[in-house]
Amino acid sequence: MTSKFAGVVAALALALAACGSGGGGTTGSGSPSGPDAATTIEIGSLYEPQNLDNTAGGGQGVTEAFNGNVYEGLFRLTDAGKVENLLAENYDVSGDGLTYTFKLRRGVTFHSGKALTAADVKASIERVLAEDSQSARKGNLKVIKSVEAPDDATVVVRLSSRSISLVYNLSYVWIVNPAAKDLATGEDGTGPYKLEAWKRGSTLSLQRFPGYWGARPANDGVVFHYFTEATALNNALLTGAVDVITSEQSPDALSQFTGNPDYKISEGHSTTKLLLAFNDRKAPFDKPLVRKAVASAIDDAKLLQSVWAGHGSLIGSMVPPTDPWYEDLTSLDPYDVELAKKELAEAGYPKGFRFTLDTPNYDPHPTAATFIKGELAKVGVTVDINVITADEWYTKVYKNRDFAATLQEHVNDRDVVWYGDPDFYWGYDDKQVTAWVTEAEQARTAEEQTELLKKANRKIAEDAASDWLYLYPQIVVASSKLSGYPVNGLNSQFYAYGIKKS
Repeated sequence: MTSKFAGVVAALALALAACGSGGGGTTGSGSPSGPDAATTIEIGSLYEPQNLDNTAGGGQGVTEAFNGNVYEGLFRLTDAGKVENLLAENYDVSGDGLTYTFKLRRGVTFHSGKALTAADVKASIERVLAEDSQSARKGNLKVIKSVEAPDDATVVVRLSSRSISLVYNLSYVWIVNPAAKDLATGEDGTGPYKLEAWKRGSTLSLQRFPGYWGARPANDGVVFHYFTEATALNNALLTGAVDVITSEQSPDALSQFTGNPDYKISEGHSTTKLLLAFNDRKAPFDKPLVRKAVASAIDDAKLLQSVWAGHGSLIGSMVPPTDPWYEDLTSLDPYDVELAKKELAEAGYPKGFRFTLDTPNYDPHPTAATFIKGELAKVGVTVDINVITADEWYTKVYKNRDFAATLQEHVNDRDVVWYGDPDFYWGYDDKQVTAWVTEAEQARTAEEQTELLKKANRKIAEDAASDWLYLYPQIVVASSKLSGYPVNGLNSQFYAYGIKKS
């Protein structure tokens, strides 16, 4: 979805409003009183990449560090959630909507010095679609029937059916030099930065790429510093070891920065949902009434308060408020212990049941699992918590579907469509929802797409296909000397090229 595991869920997995406190990717003045374009920005994060390849389970960390910074796509998803042309200068769509012709920007080179050609774009798209790819948008791009490169500057994509989301989905496809080797530890992209060094467990350094085709970054480079727990990360900001925290995970620590003129706190829009995902194929979770009972037995507001201290929000479905098809559906499965008991009895489980909850070993999953265990005990349901690593989660849960229920955070926007795929790991299978999702993708207008996905979203909420516990806040804390950083963390991307330091 991803989570430290957006590579799972960036094997699932993949955006919104307004660029930080300065925005832009222009060059700083370099004067003593203004932004210094020769400076290096020190970035603090809890999300170190698992590897550097976003088609091989690199995780949320590689998206955060590399997306838009090291690698670019034909299109870019801005921090305001808009899709803009990037390596594609323009494009045309055939009357039947089945053929897209992209014209590439001239003068673009990879960090190795090789000139960008249409053959590279073709290979990059096919790489995402490969059988062993773990790309977040692989499933959404299966509509691609063929990719052709008739000349160095032209890419032709032919579809098996209309896809209103094609351009949006292509913004997630990194254009990679197909001749590059060892992409799990190296890179060869076209972005404003190139990889300088990755010291596992410590730092990942990016330096400005002198041959970049676009505007020079507002800084000379960035260093991502990785921490395994929030307290150490906050201390690094307090001592000046880092300039900005990409995503604050310790709301209790915010008091250290609140009211202090040396720091600025920005709360943007997140697309990260914490899910209690049921295996809808297996008893007892194959019964919607059981799933609804479990959802009503858990006090989501109390969980959110305990984890996020008033930040974040409740969410009644897979759709966050920033998606075009959002509706507030939190009332469909309200917190109501007596209702939960009644539904369990109607479903044939008056004395409850027992199940194993597979739980990733990083925060907030273990905390949430313990809370859920206590809540469900009140309605006679016994929870056995099985703590596993992210890699184990991918193999056991996502790949082998060997689970009853699991906790996972899904970071991508517009990902309600996964409930239209019966083969997805949670196994939700409703023919009407699948039809609505399919029709929405083939829609001719955004309005038609929105109406169909609202119907699909309401149906999965009525069925409690999963229990959507809460929507994460997106809290960025930075030195007041910084400007131009993104604040929304859409799909975990963190564009660094606009960051200035005075």
